[in-house]
Amino acid sequence: MGFQVMSMTQAAADRVRAIVDNAGGDARGVRVGIKKGGCAGMEYTVDLVTEPNAKDDLIGRDGASVWIDPAAVLYLLGTQMDFEVTKLRSGFTFTNPNQTSACGCGESVELKAADLAELARQKQAAGVSG
Repeated sequence: MGFQVMSMTQAAADRVRAIVDNAGGDARGVRVGIKKGGCAGMEYTVDLVTEPNAKDDLIGRDGASVWIDPAAVLYLLGTQMDFEVTKLRSGFTFTNPNQTSACGCGESVELKAADLAELARQKQAAGVSG
């Protein structure tokens, strides 16, 4: 089994399923990516998917499908996608080990590409000890 780019919490899976159910029609899930923008330099993107891109990575949980833009993979390796509701906002959140900083409003982040050699060492160490 290969390395999963991202994971999602139960709350994120529940929200993705609700989005798909409310969208109706051909909606199949959401697509996560990154784009340049915001005061910290990058922003996460979440878009509805009706026709998956064959090059996207796919993660799933309890019937929720999330595709990941190939251009974002190195920035999203090891990220956990969550969904939170507070008194002032609701939305997807990302706990990303590749994030080096964020702006004060929380809408944009600074990301570095994942260290693939370090990930390989961690995976090998987990396989040896596990």
